[in-house]
Amino acid sequence: MAIIVDKSTRLVVQNLTGREGSFHALRNRAYGTQVVAGAAPGHGGEDVEGIPVFNTVREAVAETGANAAATFVPARFAADALYEAIDAGLETIVCITEGIPVHEMLRLHRYARTHEVTLIGPNCPGVISPGKANVGIIPAEIFAQGSVGLVSRSGTLTYQIGYELAQLGLGNTTVIGIGGDAIVGSSFIDILGRFEIDPETEIVVMVGEIGGDEEEKAARFVAEQMTKPVFAYIAGFTAPPGKTMGHAGAIISGSSGTAQAKKEALEACGIEVGTTPTEVAQLVYERTRR
Repeated sequence: MAIIVDKSTRLVVQNLTGREGSFHALRNRAYGTQVVAGAAPGHGGEDVEGIPVFNTVREAVAETGANAAATFVPARFAADALYEAIDAGLETIVCITEGIPVHEMLRLHRYARTHEVTLIGPNCPGVISPGKANVGIIPAEIFAQGSVGLVSRSGTLTYQIGYELAQLGLGNTTVIGIGGDAIVGSSFIDILGRFEIDPETEIVVMVGEIGGDEEEKAARFVAEQMTKPVFAYIAGFTAPPGKTMGHAGAIISGSSGTAQAKKEALEACGIEVGTTPTEVAQLVYERTRR
């Protein structure tokens, strides 16, 4: 079993006719994802290598039975595209777009929750359930199917740890990049809760980074509500205070939000924390051999 996306996912790609949308949609389809439609205003009736394009997401859903969207719409139009996807009745939306204003995401976060839509991102690499479906920009070839759930704020670290696990003969049920912005559609807690009830996920890896307190909240959730072992890696031990490092959400002030503070909070809740991606993978490997 997988979470978020699987073989039943029927994907509509917003801005399929754009360069990024078409490139990654075709890669997703080549992997085995059911990419059933594209949506691009003014391009209805066209197709991209056999994938039909509709003017609206609602039309795409009505004609193809799409139940998920991948959003590759430029930042200045992305909020409207997300509202459109939510209003079309989709179950899952994966927003790759970077640069959506925080005030827009605050409203979108509440709107998605009100409509019971799973929103992943923005500013994320997407979601892959190895062997089943890939939605977004994740390089599928480095991941293997297995029993480890992986959730991360960082795209490249997601790839690195997934690769390290595969090299040790381990694989993933689902890999989710939740995004590195200050406001994202799904939190660590949202995803950890899903992994906890997924019968095929036996171990979970959480990849955090400096800034905010989402990792600390997740640590408390793990201690209070999870029975499965959770391992973690925190990026940013060498980041200077007061600096934004890579992601909009990766800013620290004083001792709050530092990598060391997060590591201590996680370990206090029984979560083993690796100091490098390789060490995290090795910790997971050792746990599977007990």
